[in-house]
Amino acid sequence: MPLAVLFSAITLGFAAIALWSAEASRWPIAAAAAALAAWMATLAWAALRKTRS
Repeated sequence: MPLAVLFSAITLGFAAIALWSAEASRWPIAAAAAALAAWMATLAWAALRKTRS
């Protein structure tokens, strides 16, 4: 469970960076942060599924 919480926190951080960068019209940074957030979300989901089984 701690790993799922860590990956979820990192996901939220990257999502926030993506939103703030998009608001500032820094599209390359926003796209990269969104991609990293999506990747971390899959890791968080996998870690959460492992703890439930």
